[in-house]
Amino acid sequence: MTETSPGALLESMMLVRAFEDQNRALAAAGKAPGTCTSIGQEAAALGVIKALGRGDLILTNHRSAGHLLARGADPGRVLAEIMGRSTGYCKGKSGSLHISAKDLGVILTSTIVGGELSLAPGVALSLSMQNSDAIVACLFGDGAACEGVFHESLNLAAVWNLPVLYVCENNQWQAFVHRGETMLTERIATRAAAYGMEGVTVEGNDVEAVYGATAEAVAKIRKNRKPILLETYTYRIRGHYEPDDQSYVDPQELAHWRARDPIETLKQKLIQQRSLTEDVFERMRERVARRMADALSFASDSPFPAAAELTTDVYA
Repeated sequence: MTETSPGALLESMMLVRAFEDQNRALAAAGKAPGTCTSIGQEAAALGVIKALGRGDLILTNHRSAGHLLARGADPGRVLAEIMGRSTGYCKGKSGSLHISAKDLGVILTSTIVGGELSLAPGVALSLSMQNSDAIVACLFGDGAACEGVFHESLNLAAVWNLPVLYVCENNQWQAFVHRGETMLTERIATRAAAYGMEGVTVEGNDVEAVYGATAEAVAKIRKNRKPILLETYTYRIRGHYEPDDQSYVDPQELAHWRARDPIETLKQKLIQQRSLTEDVFERMRERVARRMADALSFASDSPFPAAAELTTDVYA
């Protein structure tokens, strides 16, 4: 089973879901800070990241667990980072909202809405100046698409022919405000035409469709060195910041999207195609459970940073 086969993508989505469920449980028990999850958006994250080359660079946002794990991040080290332990990717200094992992090409996780958009042209320009064939993947939400920096970033990348794949994870919610309250158009990708770049919208809960659309876009950018805006149309089925009771969400809307759960959808599709059985799925679930148990054990047993670490690896 290859890393991007349907079965592998399914198990990877299951791992991301289990990881974020673990985070929710820790936050509810007061054993870790609250966190912004991307539960329900696993297909959008996995499909994009798995289609990137190993040399490509990633700038992402505060809902980054799926992006990190899809890129190959160790769940134990990510969890340790969230729990403030010294074995985390940033030695426990970043929490869940600012993780970077240089060895994975994850340059930045930004809690500032649209923060990654402001840096994408600069990172892409550096690649162009090095005559690299790598590209930059910049992932953001529909909330960031309402920021001025969205327009500035896309315009600059288009004018300078920069190799950026802009990925808008349109999950319908901007913190506690529904997308319909902040914009009159339903799709973000239509804005690309105003900057002379290609815009594509893909079904964000279909991991195979996301992977295919991303692979096509990446190939074009790698060849032409021009930016593309890819919109994954998806939905966040948990609240903005855990714990969150989602009392502000229309129950019918939530039920509609829960029925389109990307993990269950792919599972049923593979079963119908006779490429997956319930027994095989159960073994996947058991492997994921073991990995999460190991991750929690690693993070919980890891020490907090020493006081001497307070001023290391930071800029004054």
